[in-house]
Amino acid sequence: MRDDLKLVRWIEANTLIPTGPNAGKPTKVPKHLKTFYKGTFAPGIRISALSVARGQAKSVAGAWMAVPELLGVLNQQPRREVIIAARSRDQAEVLWTYCLDFVRQLPEEIRRDIDVKVSPKLEIIYAGEHKIRAVAADAKNLYGLSPTLVLEDEAGNWDVSKGQELHASLLTGMVKRDGRMVLTSTSAPTDAHPFSVLLDDKEDPTLYTQEHRAPMDLEPDDPKAILAANPACRQGIGASMESLQASARRAMRRGGADLANYRLLHLNQRVSDESREPAIRLDDWLQCETEDLPARAGPCVIGLDLGGSASMSAACWTWPETGRTEVHGWFPGRPGLEARGQRDGVGNRYMQMRSEGTLSTMGDSVVPVSDWVKAVLDHVEGQQIAAVCFDTFKQSEIGDGLRVADCRAKWVLRRFGPYHGGEDLERFRRAVYGKEIRIRPTLLMRSALADAVCKRDGNLNPCLDKGRSAGRIDPVAAAMLAIAEGARMMTRPAPKGGRLIWA
Repeated sequence: MRDDLKLVRWIEANTLIPTGPNAGKPTKVPKHLKTFYKGTFAPGIRISALSVARGQAKSVAGAWMAVPELLGVLNQQPRREVIIAARSRDQAEVLWTYCLDFVRQLPEEIRRDIDVKVSPKLEIIYAGEHKIRAVAADAKNLYGLSPTLVLEDEAGNWDVSKGQELHASLLTGMVKRDGRMVLTSTSAPTDAHPFSVLLDDKEDPTLYTQEHRAPMDLEPDDPKAILAANPACRQGIGASMESLQASARRAMRRGGADLANYRLLHLNQRVSDESREPAIRLDDWLQCETEDLPARAGPCVIGLDLGGSASMSAACWTWPETGRTEVHGWFPGRPGLEARGQRDGVGNRYMQMRSEGTLSTMGDSVVPVSDWVKAVLDHVEGQQIAAVCFDTFKQSEIGDGLRVADCRAKWVLRRFGPYHGGEDLERFRRAVYGKEIRIRPTLLMRSALADAVCKRDGNLNPCLDKGRSAGRIDPVAAAMLAIAEGARMMTRPAPKGGRLIWA
């Protein structure tokens, strides 16, 4: 019999539902967890990751593996050790307590050989040598462990630096025992988080991943979106469909942090965390996306953000009279987009952007400024260019490129930071909130907005914070420059008649 089937049979024969309205009833392993166990115990798999919304039995799924591992149901190694790891001791205790619940349901002859310790460590010890132990994300004291099973709970919420140290130390110890590592969590807030990178890795033959995430193009209260992230809600696991829809509609009315939290926790979508102020919230931006673009009518405003050897260069074209907006990004040709995506921790995201036609490569180690500027201008050849906007820090390089391209349009020089950045960001926000921007659905902008945060000066004026943003936010910077200048253009009075010229 396959190990996953043996595990499911043991769970349903030896455990009862530990909490909730069905507590005390016989266990029935939900379909999405049967699928996950099948992938976890497939030949050659050593690491598995499950991402699903809150309340979908993630922690219980780990406990259902931990107790059989302790008892040797699937693994008969001597001195078996299960490590439950989480961001904090309190979080680790949640999964450990589920293990304790299941241990207390075991027959008396087995429980006689089990010892439970709560101080100074949370441990469940079987037959004097096998143990389940809960630890927090402090790797300094954890080297030397040799677990046969590692359970990383809510890994998407771990602190990146400490979490990676803990993960690395546990992975090293697990390899010594030919063990298994299982990560469970709701989505991390960004694609660059290590848990997101793990989920997006499709190349590792020893890794199995399973993600239940609602599509971004569905409304938060759409039953299809809710079922995509909550596959077991109709089986009575977690909140009911009616409750989740009511929560969604309440969050939609309130917007802001309430809606972002609902998307993250209940739709399992990767949205910015609320510890930083987003430049533009994703839900507001999605209202501007459309497949039915208006015409390229009237003068065009161009925003430029020139990157270096590692960063992206980006351009935005906007037509203020109709609101039509287009955005494109460029990377140097070396390394390639696939290798660059792995290095930046975004998986195949750059390849997807190239497929949708919003990202290209140019040059070798750096994007050649003159060729880049020419490509930007060629994109709107035959159109009236009213202004080209860029940061004063790049004035010399971009200015040289515009002169080589013989661009006669007006230059608009802006300073990032509170000096000009506050006004530009507010004009950009007003254009988004007023749905004055019309742009095709683009992964380039969605990814940039997920990482684009702002800071506030002493007078609480916001501006785009490029220093704190870990991701490639250059398309947002270019769009902000172009759209803010377009908004200024639309408010300037039209010329009235001619001018006097003295001879």
